[in-house]
Amino acid sequence: MPLTRDEDIAELLISARTIAMIGASDRPNRASYGVMQFLQDHGYRVFPVNPQIPGERIHGEFVWTELAQIGEPIDIVDIFRRPEAAGEAVDAAIFVGAKAVWMQLGVINEEAAARAEAAGLKVVMDRCPKIEIARLRLPPVAPQL
Repeated sequence: MPLTRDEDIAELLISARTIAMIGASDRPNRASYGVMQFLQDHGYRVFPVNPQIPGERIHGEFVWTELAQIGEPIDIVDIFRRPEAAGEAVDAAIFVGAKAVWMQLGVINEEAAARAEAAGLKVVMDRCPKIEIARLRLPPVAPQL
């Protein structure tokens, strides 16, 4: 079952340091653009993933084509994709050994969530980390040493 209790969501967000954002956009009018900036401002290292604009930069970070290219541990994979495309993102998250997948508001894919959980990943679905951090009044994450 996806995480729904405030305590579990807070624990996931507090323990995470790195977030890969699938569907990150370089367009300021897109939700992912603002969410990425918020997460960076809150202390997370965010790796943008978007095969349409590889090699570009969003908020100073190199844009990757796919998760497997990043080569660094990923705590949470934040999915800004249509629900039917979430399964592919979840499979990539499992492949790279991410600890959790976070499906954004409106992204509901029970089959993909079940695959992630079966592989040992935590799952959050139909929520936004920016909203949850503010709602739960979570402090900024400590920098990595």
